[in-house]
Amino acid sequence: MQEFNPNQTELITLDMLVSKDHKYRKMLNLLNFTSLCKPIMKLNREENTGGKQGYGITKLFKCIFLQFLEDLSDRQLQNYLQENNAAKLFAGFNLTDKPPHFSLFTKVRHRIGTVRLSKMFNKINKNLKKSGHLLENFTFVDATHIIRKNKLWEERDKAIAKKYKKLNNEILPKVTYDKEVRIGCKGKNKFWTGYKANVSMDMQTGLIHKIFLTAANITDAKALKY
Repeated sequence: MQEFNPNQTELITLDMLVSKDHKYRKMLNLLNFTSLCKPIMKLNREENTGGKQGYGITKLFKCIFLQFLEDLSDRQLQNYLQENNAAKLFAGFNLTDKPPHFSLFTKVRHRIGTVRLSKMFNKINKNLKKSGHLLENFTFVDATHIIRKNKLWEERDKAIAKKYKKLNNEILPKVTYDKEVRIGCKGKNKFWTGYKANVSMDMQTGLIHKIFLTAANITDAKALKY
């Protein structure tokens, strides 16, 4: 049995600490992040996106992608990058690198913008579908309410003035400026006027296929057709 030598130095690399079949390695092989980040490379020159600290926009986008993949808050993401060697490898950090402060992730998302982020994530989905890793065998759809309150009483008064007995989804378009707004119902007693933000997600990978808006009265089952 070999005795422990306190003066012996052993070189440990991040690559040695992450298994060869880890899912993050597979993701790196499947996706060309250099190509994906071309539309945002100019952000490297902007001080408040981390360029001055030396992170680079490609590393920071990988961090945001991990955040989405693992459903992490900004603070959780900072800790995840600090404690998880596979996350460091994926994002392009060295073993002893200090992760970005959580406040930087908000700035980066703001600088990239929702439109560019949406296009980049859509491109990732297309690449995964093309390679056969996003099969869409089981899709989950969920929705959240978007309540519109500012005109409801005016619309009620118009309905009364026109002698309508009820303000429902048949009458509402006749008394409102917004012809697409509808009254939704959850359960038997919870009603709201507005819309629904729907999210379609692949259950195999946890990746979002699509985010789309529907009227409040469209059920989740009908939203699948969109």
